[in-house]
This record gives sequence, structure tokens and C-alpha cells, in this order.
Amino acid sequence: MTATIAIIGRPNVGKSTLFNRLVGKRLALVDDTPGVTRDRRAGEARLGDLRFTILDTAGLEEADARSLEGRMRAQTDEAIRDADAVLFVIDARAGLTPSDKHFANILRRSDTPVILIANKAEGRAGEGGLYEAFGLGFGDPIAMSAEHGEGLSDLYDALLPIVEASEEEIHAGAEAVANVDVAVEDEDDEEVKGPEAGSIGRPLRVAVVGRPNAGKSTLINRMLGEDRLLTGPEAGITRDSISVEWVWQDKHVKLFDTAGIRRKARVQEKLEKLSVADALRAIKFAEVVIVTLDATIPFEKQDLQIIDLVAREGRAVVIAINKWDLIEDRDESMQVISDANERYLNQIRGVPIITMSGLHGRGIDKLMKAAFQANEMWNRRISTSRLNRWLDGVITHHPPPAVSGRRIKLRYLTQVKARPPHFVVFCSRHEALPESYTRYLVNGLREYFNMPGTPIRLSYRKGENPYAEKARKRKIQ
Repeated sequence: MTATIAIIGRPNVGKSTLFNRLVGKRLALVDDTPGVTRDRRAGEARLGDLRFTILDTAGLEEADARSLEGRMRAQTDEAIRDADAVLFVIDARAGLTPSDKHFANILRRSDTPVILIANKAEGRAGEGGLYEAFGLGFGDPIAMSAEHGEGLSDLYDALLPIVEASEEEIHAGAEAVANVDVAVEDEDDEEVKGPEAGSIGRPLRVAVVGRPNAGKSTLINRMLGEDRLLTGPEAGITRDSISVEWVWQDKHVKLFDTAGIRRKARVQEKLEKLSVADALRAIKFAEVVIVTLDATIPFEKQDLQIIDLVAREGRAVVIAINKWDLIEDRDESMQVISDANERYLNQIRGVPIITMSGLHGRGIDKLMKAAFQANEMWNRRISTSRLNRWLDGVITHHPPPAVSGRRIKLRYLTQVKARPPHFVVFCSRHEALPESYTRYLVNGLREYFNMPGTPIRLSYRKGENPYAEKARKRKIQ
């Protein structure tokens, strides 16, 4: 654990730019449009030798608590309560606004320490706003340009005592816990041991994707047991891909909430293009992708395109039929889902399909069990001997078709990598092999070696069995 620092301020003052500067990556979406950020985003910040957790937040706005802006404001208020200190950012070029003064009054009533930052202070244009900032009563403002990296040394000096105080508190707490653990004994006078080492290892990276308003954020909130992500009836609330840590049955999981992916023709605005690009990046870095479908309108064309995209990226796939609580005739709906699965999902035949309700928390355990099983199959490696025994049986019962009167010989099969499973067939004239026979081999591998729903890659190489010469030498010897 480290110190937690929250960045707050009204919309479009450069909070996300400062966040990206401190984490050293372009994690948060940045655009000239006000109100780009909506959810809290956490990142591991580095400033010199300081290490701390930084929180990017939505712009502070006065709004009704039931509105989208009001719910965004509640997320920011939660970040302020959780933080060890707040970076209150104003726009030095625009000068102090009534909103800045209003939210400064709110921060004064909070117990959280405040560091005032006058951003965009480069050049003479920011001098007026910098001098005005002294009137807020938070001490000397730090003149910064987050975009150009100016003023970071002054920010370091301001954060140093806060981060050091937090680290001392953490060390003191750890020592106290260690002393208590040593003294605790059970009735048999044996030491009481904690959780087994390694029970929580490297987190499984799980991305939750789908069309807008499919219930992705609601599902993750129910998993976490808190309103961590912004939700509501409006479609397209989520913009950034937000990662959150979670432990499910002693297993460490890193969940990625993503923006809804619409058809490419409908994505016109630059901001939505950035959001979709962020979601696609989350898919590429995930190990398991949960594709969330709305049970009331499942397997629309866009759903199928998203599933195909995930399969082509080679990620392990689980399909979640969300909002199952809204379905009245469930037998009929299951028949529709089964028919669609058979008709449209040949590329990942046997993919697990879980009916659930993210709003009420039903089916989450089944969903996560399927996700871990999909990851296990995604990492599976099969011995070369088993593969070639299977290939011999395939050739015997269903040999490749003859092309121009000449047989195509499949000589050897091996697995070259996992994540996803990738197999290579050494054969003659592979360019003449029909695509239908490749699908036959892939489906046969999936069925025989029990890898339902796993994307499988199969490629061909021309040449002899690379181990044939070694075998001949062993026989001679």
C-alpha cells in the first residue's frame, strides 16, 4: 500500500493530462471536450523517488444528485474521502471561476490536505490566474504545465511530507500486526498460520466488453460489492477502460471495464473513437474476455462482430447473457440462444454461455468459474506424441482430398505455443489444401482435446517431419 493522491477540479483544467504525466503513460483519455473523464481511475505514479497511487476523477460540477453529472460528482466525493491528499487543479489561463471558488469552499470543510495547482501556467498568459489563486487560501499555488512537464519539482516538494507520513503509518501498522501474529496461539499451543503463500498469485486479467448499455459496469460493481463504477440508464456512460482489483474465492482478478462498442459506421465523434480504441486495447492485453450481451436482444450483428473480434485477437472467450431477470419465457430464450450459438459461433464452437443478472448478482460465481476454466484451456499444451497419434487417426478416417489427381500428405503435427493454442502441420502442397479441411482439423482438435470455445490457430509448413532423421539414426544405432 502507498499514499493515495486524488486530482480534482472543474472540467477541462488538465486533470487527466497531469494524471498521465505522473503515471508515465497515456492511460486516461484526453480531449479538448469538457467532461471526458467520468469514472475514478487509479494509477501507480512516480515522481523522482516518490511512489504513490494517483486518482483521476471527473470534473466537479454542480448538478442534481440523480443526474449523470450528479453521479459523477458522487464518484469524485468518494475519491476525496479515500485520499491522503488532494491536488486541486485550476486553469491559470482562464483565471478563477465561480465554480473554482465554490468547490474550494467544499474542500475547506474536508479534513483532506489540499495542494493547489495552477495548471497551464506556461508563458505570460497564465500569470494572472496564478496570482488570483493565492486568494483561495490554500497557501502558495504550484505553477505547472502538465502538458509540458513544468513545475514537477515544486510538486515533488509538496508531496514529499505527505508520502513519507503515509509510508511511516503503513510501516507502523505492519509492525503492530506482525507482533500480534507472533503472540496468537490456538488451544493446542500451536502457531496459527495465515493464508498459504501463493494462494493469491498473479492476477487473471479479465476484460468485460459489449455493446453500450449491456450492463458491464453494473456487473463489475456487483462483483466488487460497491458502486465503484458509474452506472445509469444512459447508454455510453463509460468512456475510459477502468481497471479494478478483485479477489474471487482466493483468486486474484484484475477486471477491466470498457466503453460500449458500437458499429464502426455509427462512431463519428472523436471522443467515442478514443473510447472504442481504449476498449480494443483492453481486449489485446486481457487473458479472458467476457462478452456481455443483453438478454432482451441477444446476438445482434454487433454482438457477433465483437465476439469475432475477440476470437481473432486470440483471447479466451466467455459469453455472459446479462439481464436474465427480465426474461419471462426463459425456455424459449434459451432455445434462441442455442440456435444462434450453433449457427454463428463456429469459430469458437462450444464457447461457455452463462445466463446471469449483474443487477441482482445472480450467476457471478458460474461466470467466474467459466472464466478460469477458459483461461486454463487457453494455456493448455499438448504433447507432440498425442497430437500425432490423433493426426494418424484423422488421416486414416478422413484423409485430405486429392487436388489435380495428387494427394496432399500431412506428415507431422506439433504445438508451437499456447495463449492461444497454436499448432503447425508439416505437409506437402499446403497451399492447395481446402479451407474446409483446415476447419475440420481445428474442430477436431478442439473436440478431441477438450478445448471448447478456445480460439485455435493452425498453420502449415512445407517440409518433412523434422524428427524423422533423428528417429532413423536411433534405429541404426
